[in-house]
Amino acid sequence: MAESASSIPPETDWDTAPGLLDGAMTLELSAEQCNLGYWLPAVAQGTLRDRARTGHTDAEPTPAHMRADGPLRDAQILELGCRSLAEEQATRVLGHYVAQATGVAEMEFFATQLVDEARHSMVFRNHLVELGVPAVGLFDTIAELTADYRIDVLDPILDFALRTVRDDGDFIGGVAVFTIVIEGVLAPAAELSERKWNRLDPAAAAIARGASIDEIRHLTVGSSIVREHLRRNPSARAALLDVVRRGRELWDTIPDRKHILVREHLFQEGLREHGALVGDYEVWPGTRLVDTEPEERYEMAERWTDKMAAARLAYMGLPEAVEILRLT
Repeated sequence: MAESASSIPPETDWDTAPGLLDGAMTLELSAEQCNLGYWLPAVAQGTLRDRARTGHTDAEPTPAHMRADGPLRDAQILELGCRSLAEEQATRVLGHYVAQATGVAEMEFFATQLVDEARHSMVFRNHLVELGVPAVGLFDTIAELTADYRIDVLDPILDFALRTVRDDGDFIGGVAVFTIVIEGVLAPAAELSERKWNRLDPAAAAIARGASIDEIRHLTVGSSIVREHLRRNPSARAALLDVVRRGRELWDTIPDRKHILVREHLFQEGLREHGALVGDYEVWPGTRLVDTEPEERYEMAERWTDKMAAARLAYMGLPEAVEILRLT
């Protein structure tokens, strides 16, 4: 029997799912809930209905101005190249989470997250082609565009996850790394992407929206796994706080700001050219997108990171870790 629309949970329904920040801070989901039986109808047949291959529908087009040479297109190509590579590398790391999972529920959840991240990489990549990047040699193009970003940002944080879950055999510590350090820090930039492309590139905004719906689930279930482990094993608190501390120390050495601001400055140039398309659209309440500057947008994403981290860490039972993440 086919799944009915009413069987799609609200958190995976395109029209009712919350935004990333609200969902990640308030929603509660567990690995037991988000197993394969949940994912197949709720995500594959719910979130991805009519959007599985490209991440958007025909009603969410790629405008002609996004295929024309200029800083706006350059900003989008650089952003999508970096995000596609990040999701590809995350997919490879998640294979170890599936292998090291402590139970079947956790194994099934991380198997679905692996597929989610692989799909994100695909739709970001596919949109590059929609922007006019040649499909032939696309992977080489992405590798060239993102070489420094991979070395400076992705390799260190993903190596940290690999050392924890694969080399140390610490599955719960690995979940904390992915949920707090990797997803928790990178997710607000994804929220900003959805907002800033809303009027300029509807296809890209839809792609970001679909990825954000998935990321809510990844953050909330990962938080639940850590929370339940701490409830069963209170003595694990010190080890988890040490993971957070080492993650914070690592992040302080990573020059993510310079990479993000390169594309934000390109976006700013494009915004000046195409501001009429944006009009009075507010990127966050009370602030028009056309009135923002690159550094302002970056700093807002950082504030979102702090706010989201505080909520998730309190939920996990690690409120003292909030101050560790806020250290400068």
